[in-house]
This record gives sequence, C-alpha cells and structure tokens, in this order.
Amino acid sequence: MKNTVLSLGLVLIFSLQSCAQDTLVASFDEEQLLNRLEILSSDKFEGRKTGEKGNALARAYIIEEFKKTKALPFGNTYEHHFTFKTKNGTAYDAVNVLALFKGTTTEDEYIVISAHYDHLGISEGKIYNGADDDASGVSALLSFAEYLSKNPPKHSVILAAFDAEELGLRGASYFVDKMKNQKIVANMNMDMISRSKKDELYVVGARYNDQLKTIIQNFKNPTSSNLLEGHDGTDGKQDWTYASDHGPFHAAKIPFLYFGDEDHPGYHQPTDDYKEITPTFYKNAVQMILSIFLEVDKTL
Repeated sequence: MKNTVLSLGLVLIFSLQSCAQDTLVASFDEEQLLNRLEILSSDKFEGRKTGEKGNALARAYIIEEFKKTKALPFGNTYEHHFTFKTKNGTAYDAVNVLALFKGTTTEDEYIVISAHYDHLGISEGKIYNGADDDASGVSALLSFAEYLSKNPPKHSVILAAFDAEELGLRGASYFVDKMKNQKIVANMNMDMISRSKKDELYVVGARYNDQLKTIIQNFKNPTSSNLLEGHDGTDGKQDWTYASDHGPFHAAKIPFLYFGDEDHPGYHQPTDDYKEITPTFYKNAVQMILSIFLEVDKTL
C-alpha cells in the first residue's frame, strides 16, 4: 500500500555500472524464490484477505516454509493473534507470523525483517492475488530464512509476516506495541519488490539515521538493477515514509529501511499476478536487500 503525499528532494542512484560489490555476495535459491511467489499469489489463497480462508491457508504455507529452514518460532509460537475494529465498526481476528534466528553476539537485540502477507481478497468475482503486493516480500522473507539457517546473524533476527497491512498497518502496529520493552535496532521492510519495467528499486528511511545513511551511500551494488534513494520526502515524489509496515517502527523512533518498486498498472488490481512480475529484477532486488542486511547486521 502506497500513500500519495508529495514533497521535495533528491534521488541518489546506485548501480552496478557505478560500483562493484567488494564483499561476499549473499546467496539464496533464486528458483525457490520464484516458486514461492507463484504459490503465494495463486488463486488457491483467494487474495489472502485478513480473516478469510485464503489468508489462513497462506499463513499455514508460510509457517511450513519457515519450519523447513529450521527457523524458530518467536515467543514459542509462529502465530501471534490480535483483534481490532475498523472505523466502520467491522471486527477482525488477525494473525502475525513471526520466526526467529538467534544472534551469535547480541542475542537480546533484534533486527526485524518484514513483509505483509495479507491482500485484498475477492471482489465482484475477481481474485486480487497481490503477487507484487506483497507476496513478493513474503517470498523474500523465506529466502532470508533460507540464508540465515546457513549463516547465523550477529543480531537476533525476527522475520515478520504481518497481517492486516491493507487495513491500516494493523499487524505492524500491534507488533511494535508488544515489543516496546525490547531493543529493536532496525526494521527492514519489503513491500512490492518484484515488478519494475524500469529495473528500479527504491529505498526509504536512510535519511532519518546516520548509520543507515552511510550504509546506503556506500553500498556497492552486486546486481545489474538500480537502487534509488527517494520517495522519502525529499524529491517531490510520493512520500512513502509511512506508506507500509515500516510506518509504526518509524513512529516509535526505530530506524528503518523500506524497499519497494513504484506503483504500476496492477497495483491494487486483479492484474497483480505472477505472470506480470519482472523475474530478473525481482531476484536482483532480493540480492540487494540481503546484501544491505549484512551491512546493517555488521554495523548497528
């Protein structure tokens, strides 16, 4: 979900043509990344709307995939239930899915890597599969689990598949409130990272934290896709500072990086399907985000 607030600023472009990666490139199974995205955005999950059958089926699939990587449940359970009401009085039972990899040196400090698994469900007989929004981020979460199972992080890492993002960032808000007495050093949020004909991934949030700013400015891109710093209230584009699940983290003064592609014709439409993603860009986007995570884990 993207907001439409406009403001002024500067776009910084980092590409393979301008710099080469000088650290070990983090690896993950690219075919599995695509396979999981295709599954999560299939008609079987009926658009994954909060509180509905398809959402529960998607949740079960995510948990099984976490288990395959030996990711631990967070707080003795993968499923974290919460309830809320929308402004029109509709009540929802929602569930965040949280997995954990314990840190090797700072176990009591957390990096939260997030994506939302809910979407818009079915409307007028059409399934809103949400391949880019945000099955792409959830599939990337599972690739993170795959990587971390073989490469333990310095900080403890919570992999958060949030529910009810499309209903007002409810899952992320609930999580941030529940974690208010824990030390979260950063949130890295992924929402819409698989579809860009321009081959451009945006990162938001570095401007609010000097350490993250340095990491992004010094990032040596290991891919042929472009990483752009923008949509952050500095460039006259839509300001995404509070546009997705990173918003509640920022409101709680927790450093964040949000990764996303720009809106496209399939945004919040039934045409946001797997067949419309740009696979090479998607694999590159996950590679960039994973590489930046390694720097965040090393630096913060």
